[in-house]
Amino acid sequence: MKPRLLLIALLFALCASQAGARAPKVEKTPAQKLIERLTKLQKRGIMYGHQDDPFYGITWEWEQGRSDTYDLVGDYPGVMGFDLGGIEMGDDKNLDSVPFNWIREEIIKQYERGGIVTLSWHPRNPMLGTTAWIESDIKSFEAAKPYLEKTGQLGLVLDPKSTVKEILPGGKGHNKFMTWLQRVEAFILSLTDKGGKPVPVIFRPWHEYNGGWFWWGKGNCTDEDFLRLWNLTQDYLNKSLSASIVWSCSPNLGVDPQEFYNRWPGDDRVDLLGLDAYQWGTEEDFVKQCNADMDFLDAYAQEHGLLLAFTECGYKNSPNATWWSRVLLPIMEKHHPCYFLPWRNFKREHFGAAPGIATAADFKQMAKKKQILFVNDIKKIK
Repeated sequence: MKPRLLLIALLFALCASQAGARAPKVEKTPAQKLIERLTKLQKRGIMYGHQDDPFYGITWEWEQGRSDTYDLVGDYPGVMGFDLGGIEMGDDKNLDSVPFNWIREEIIKQYERGGIVTLSWHPRNPMLGTTAWIESDIKSFEAAKPYLEKTGQLGLVLDPKSTVKEILPGGKGHNKFMTWLQRVEAFILSLTDKGGKPVPVIFRPWHEYNGGWFWWGKGNCTDEDFLRLWNLTQDYLNKSLSASIVWSCSPNLGVDPQEFYNRWPGDDRVDLLGLDAYQWGTEEDFVKQCNADMDFLDAYAQEHGLLLAFTECGYKNSPNATWWSRVLLPIMEKHHPCYFLPWRNFKREHFGAAPGIATAADFKQMAKKKQILFVNDIKKIK
């Protein structure tokens, strides 16, 4: 065989052998593994979640190893929620006075026992120095507006509804907000297991955006600016945390489909679609609205390959002894979210399960159902 033909034959054989060889296995990131795990768990059942579960309850606070959930059913929630409000200020404690060092410890404990963690963030108003809640700021501004107009000072005072615009690129508060994002980044980066590997978390920023109570909510910024805020937050954090974060987007109860589409970050930017659904009015109104919202969100999640959850829920100090099994459970059985997370129990204010309250016996019975999952039910499902 001629040298040229021999060389071609050798090259062909080499390419054929490489094509037949297995491609090197690419290790999935912790976030990717968590998404796969949540997908499996959503088919298996519905996890019980609880905000600030290990920090305080209706009769106790700051007792290491204590949990209202554990006290009632003998197991920890499958999902624990924690809030980062205050981390942006460089504070030692969050907005609910929980030390961030303790939050870090409990996140790692929850992960190592086989549980799942979700993080919310209620940052202060970066332009006004007030809380995440903006209604009182708007009322004060509107009350002062006639005087400001009369004295020519209107342009010198910040309209609370311009907060989001001012922290976007080119705004007066942009550099400050980027510092805030750096502090969020540093905290999530600090979440590692005993082997030094990242602890994956479900991160749920800018939630309840279809309500008007937060400075990033409906009526307080344009749809375009809200989406720029979401993208800015996600693009910055993903530079170092794409392996750790599962991104969750959650409107509040009362979803208008057109408003949903107007503020939807995009299927490529969201992994888990949630609904924050509290019963503030009548049971009838809650059930009707909740089912309507979940009909829409459930269909969207299935069509677009997204996870679904009740990212916040509950009935504050519920006087209804059978609220869990008679009101909430049928809604969940119809739509099958991967988890439901009642808000915190703190002294006289409680949303979740606990011993000694009106709904305790009903929750305990519901917890025995195979589809309601706690840590011991999920720790082997990877």
